[in-house]
Amino acid sequence: MRTNSPPRPAETTARPETVDKDSKRHMANMMDEFEALLEESFEMDTPEEGNVVKGKVIAIEAGQAIIDVGYKMEGRVELKEFADPGEAPKIAVGDEVEVFLRQVENARGEAVISREMARREEAWDRLEKAYAAEDRVEGAIFGRVKGGFTVDLGGAVAFLPGSQVDVRPVRDAGPLMGLKQPFQILKMDRRRGNIVVSRRAILEESRAEQRAEVIGNLTEGQTVDGVVKNITEYGAFVDLGGVDGLLHVTDMAWRRVNHPSEILSIGETIKVQVIKINKDTHRISLGMKQLQEDPWDLVAAKYPLESVHTGRVTNITDYGAFVELEPGVEGLVHVSEMSWTKKNVHPGKIVSTSQEVEVMVLEIDQAKRRVSLGLKQTMRNPWEVFAETHPEGTEVEGEVKNITEFGLFIGLPGDIDGMVHLSDLSWDERGEDAIQNYRKGDVVQAVVSEVDVEKERISLSIKGVGGDKFAEATGGVKRGSIITVTVTSIEDGGIEVEYEGMKSFIRRSDLSRDRAEQRPERFSVGDKVDVRVTNVDAKAHRLGVSIKAREIAEEKEAVEQYGSSDSGASLGDILGAALKGDEK
Repeated sequence: MRTNSPPRPAETTARPETVDKDSKRHMANMMDEFEALLEESFEMDTPEEGNVVKGKVIAIEAGQAIIDVGYKMEGRVELKEFADPGEAPKIAVGDEVEVFLRQVENARGEAVISREMARREEAWDRLEKAYAAEDRVEGAIFGRVKGGFTVDLGGAVAFLPGSQVDVRPVRDAGPLMGLKQPFQILKMDRRRGNIVVSRRAILEESRAEQRAEVIGNLTEGQTVDGVVKNITEYGAFVDLGGVDGLLHVTDMAWRRVNHPSEILSIGETIKVQVIKINKDTHRISLGMKQLQEDPWDLVAAKYPLESVHTGRVTNITDYGAFVELEPGVEGLVHVSEMSWTKKNVHPGKIVSTSQEVEVMVLEIDQAKRRVSLGLKQTMRNPWEVFAETHPEGTEVEGEVKNITEFGLFIGLPGDIDGMVHLSDLSWDERGEDAIQNYRKGDVVQAVVSEVDVEKERISLSIKGVGGDKFAEATGGVKRGSIITVTVTSIEDGGIEVEYEGMKSFIRRSDLSRDRAEQRPERFSVGDKVDVRVTNVDAKAHRLGVSIKAREIAEEKEAVEQYGSSDSGASLGDILGAALKGDEK
């Protein structure tokens, strides 16, 4: 029978132990999900170290700015990091700034942040874009380092080489320090943190634009005013209002200019003529002398050939000296036209710079603008003077200047030399022997034998001093004459004899007609011997004599006088008759 008792509660599907396990598992799943959500929240809200974050300045104290970067994190930054080079910090409470998060939390529980590193990262991004586009960047020079300068490019530090500061070397970079100006990036490497910039490239580009504009307004032959900007040894650079032109030293004046500083000074305003413009290189050649009258237009009329003028020595070279006849007109005195007597001497030993000299005009080349001058032509030819004052036969005195293998050189009046040949040294000695008796510096007497003005030669004779002894001694002697000589020496090859002081030599073969009697030893020194003259050489001063020739001549004469071809008389009979005839 059923009762109305309340029904029994339904049995659970699991036992209490099973319920506890499920609860724990559920709790574990929830914790995992919470941790995942928490980590996801941290990843989404907490900034990662090494990134740039935004923050707000909440206080400034003790030279530092306290910045709230969010996420309940604060950090400190030195105020100097908010200042540009040479300027005061630009920061105030409430400003929003970007900083670089170096560390989320340090030992004091603060974030480690840097404004400078944030600016650097920001600057590198900006500079890389500018470098790729070849755009200019703005910066300021703030320091000097080896080889150049450091430049702040709005947070990134770049190197400016000294050669890239200006188009010309900069002696004082002080006025450029801290000045904001454009630069061109030449090279950059973010990984190494290297940036190289140039200020010169900007200036050259600006100058090129300015030069093109100025050059476009110039024409060749135009006269313009300019300011001397720089002076070099070869000329001067003249500023024509944004573009420089070169005034070469040879175009400054018609006269010789040794250095541009002689007539120009830096900063001076001058009038110049545009000689040439190179449109491709933008080079401009200028001239000053072109605005003056050319003195060469009147040279031919003012300086006729063989006219003598006074000039000033302006320059001396190995080949001659330049003499200025008037400003703008110079002539060359070649070394060969400087002196009659000094042939192998450097021009500097004859004239000196700035010396005034008299010169003769030898030649004018109007086309080449050259004048040939002579210095020696203003003086008489010393050989002509000597020939006039010392005719042949005149005795002179001079010093032995030089001794050679063929004779002596004697110094003569007029700074010229005469030569005594070996053959003119002595009557009695061979020339090779006689020259051994002389030394340099000896003063000797000589006779003028010949003067050749054209060849500039003077022949002298020492043995001719006192007259021609040979001519005096042999005045009446002719070839064929019979003379008496004295034996002075006996030698193997013959005998030496003397006639009126003149020596002659009779060879062995001329000692007798008879071969058996051709013996030198049959003569003695001092013997008187009759000889026949075979030769009279007045030029060589030699007298040829022979005993044999005398004997043959005597025999011939006897035959002609005492014998005939048909008489039948013997030679002995004829000679005997001749001798008897001589005795009568």
